[in-house]
Amino acid sequence: MSTPERIPALSLPADGPDEALLARGGLTVRGRIPQASNAVLYCTVELDGREAACVYKPVAGERPLWDFPDGNLARREVAAYEVSRATGWGLVPPTVLRDGPHGEGMCQLWIEPVTGEDAEGGELLALVDPEDPGPGWKEIGLAEVGEGRTALLVHADDPRLRRLAVLDAVINNADRKGGHLLPGAEGRLYAIDHGVTFHTEDKLRTLLWGWAGEPLPEEAVEVLGRLAGALAEDGPLAARLRPLIPAAELDATRARVAALLATGTHPRPGDTWPALPWPPV
Repeated sequence: MSTPERIPALSLPADGPDEALLARGGLTVRGRIPQASNAVLYCTVELDGREAACVYKPVAGERPLWDFPDGNLARREVAAYEVSRATGWGLVPPTVLRDGPHGEGMCQLWIEPVTGEDAEGGELLALVDPEDPGPGWKEIGLAEVGEGRTALLVHADDPRLRRLAVLDAVINNADRKGGHLLPGAEGRLYAIDHGVTFHTEDKLRTLLWGWAGEPLPEEAVEVLGRLAGALAEDGPLAARLRPLIPAAELDATRARVAALLATGTHPRPGDTWPALPWPPV
């Protein structure tokens, strides 16, 4: 498995060229991504001669959710990017809130996944023999594969996924599916679809339970400590999150970071909410 570089310090950098392009560039809708439950539009964005592909999710196209009545999903997507950016891990593609052809929405840089032999680090998810998951894999659970047969669903024991498991615990991700994992160039891993995050109740639902109950890596503890400081009332991350999520959700985020630091372990599945997303991919 690939080993990402150690992050020596947490910082909140100024908005870079990608954010500027997404926020101020001319946005042109090229088509709709039909598999999504909400309106997801494939677009291009152009500014000062630079053009890039992106995803635009207008608030007007969001399907109402009974358990996320406060705020909107687009702002939570941007908030997830801000937390990811603050960790220094770069797991969420650049994401901004902006006006577009269909009103306010989130705009995210399009990531073309690297697959097959070009993907560094190998497969991230697999179905294997229940009796022998093999080295380099973490168990998720049994899955029916047809004709009364079962297989063991596993994820890679990959430090990039472990970072993502920590990020998901911080933002309380209620829907971490396999299809949200995008291997990028040069061994990068990106994660997308963060609309159902930051709830005040524990709703962590993910495929990345393989480290549940295990001690957090030293790197994660250091990053969480700096996140705690950045989330303080006068902290820079708190200032960036206030326009994006309700005050109660910001307080809950602080509490989750504090709990992770207090236990020093990856969280375990709760008993009041389904632990695994469905469908898993």
